Amino acid sequence: MVSEARDKREGARVDMGKMIQISEVSKQYKNERVVSGATMTVTRGEIYGFLGPNGAGKTTIMKMLLNLVKPTSGEIRINNHQILGQSSTYLKKIGSLIETPVFYTKLTARENLFLHGEYMGGASSERVDEVLEIVHLAEVADKLVTEYSLGMKQRLGIARAILMKPEILILDEPINGLDPIGIKEVRELLLMLKNKYGMTVLISSHIVSEIEWIADTIGVINQGKVLQEVKLSEIREVNNAYLAVEVSDVNKALVVLEQDQTIEKIQIDTNQLIYLHGNELDQSDITKQLILADVAVHRIEKQQKTLEEYFLSIISGGK
Repeated sequence: MVSEARDKREGARVDMGKMIQISEVSKQYKNERVVSGATMTVTRGEIYGFLGPNGAGKTTIMKMLLNLVKPTSGEIRINNHQILGQSSTYLKKIGSLIETPVFYTKLTARENLFLHGEYMGGASSERVDEVLEIVHLAEVADKLVTEYSLGMKQRLGIARAILMKPEILILDEPINGLDPIGIKEVRELLLMLKNKYGMTVLISSHIVSEIEWIADTIGVINQGKVLQEVKLSEIREVNNAYLAVEVSDVNKALVVLEQDQTIEKIQIDTNQLIYLHGNELDQSDITKQLILADVAVHRIEKQQKTLEEYFLSIISGGK
């Protein structure tokens, strides 16, 4: 109640578009600081990809969001309400899957969900059937969980997390250990939860290429520090496509290419490969110029810096 009253008095701080706000949050265990001054914002209705190496602090931050771990300092706000040490009501609006999902393996998937619904306040049989359908487990709902593959257990974990119709879904490494088919299934499921049900999803991972498929925003964390938050669309805009040109003679090619005003930057990768940067590059025109100068073009193709390259650059302190 105190927190809610303070929220009303501080109306200027309230932003209905922000579902999760973390401000200068730190967590220290004895002499080890595992999270240091972390600040991040997750917007309503987006998929936020939380990227970082193993041990970077992702799980600790997620546990602090769920009040499983108390921050040493800083402020956490969920849906514009400050989370205090005793806060619990807000958890009804959050579904979560932290680390490996645990089930009663001698019960069926349906029975596991019914049991979870019971201690969460009750879920109808229709709702249990609905979430099993959503995660594509309806046809195996009456199988014992011990017979489930890892991918099926992950989807059942997500079914349990969304059973009570949460506004926020927090998933810690949900694709870790899955085969390509399992990863694709989880990816499609998360996109559907966002697009069809308007769910806000915070997903952590160290598999950058998979986050690239689904995230609207990424936050990069390393050694307990959130290094950067950025919209994926902005990364794609900044990391403009470039041309990779493999030629017979780099020196002769440079004489030609340095005269082309559309080329903003030239990089030599090997003794035959050149990278050309510019917003108005014409692939066919560059090929023609080189051929007329008696430079054989073995290969010319448009490429773009990947999210993985961007991520590694941030982690290593690059720009």
